[in-house]
Amino acid sequence: MEAADHLGFIVAAYIAAAAVVFVLIAWVMIDYRAQRRALVDLERRGFSRRSEPMPAALAMEQARQDA
Repeated sequence: MEAADHLGFIVAAYIAAAAVVFVLIAWVMIDYRAQRRALVDLERRGFSRRSEPMPAALAMEQARQDA
């Protein structure tokens, strides 16, 4: 058996794999943009991320209220 006998299958397999990878990359990019828009919308409505550092004055005021 020579590789030339199966050249069509090999090329088709590479094209299919490249298409799948391209679709997955596009899907991730589209989802990333949608998630960023959702985060911006939530932040506009007043929600903030817990990982975002709190200003010192606000942290002190919150600690006084909690005590």
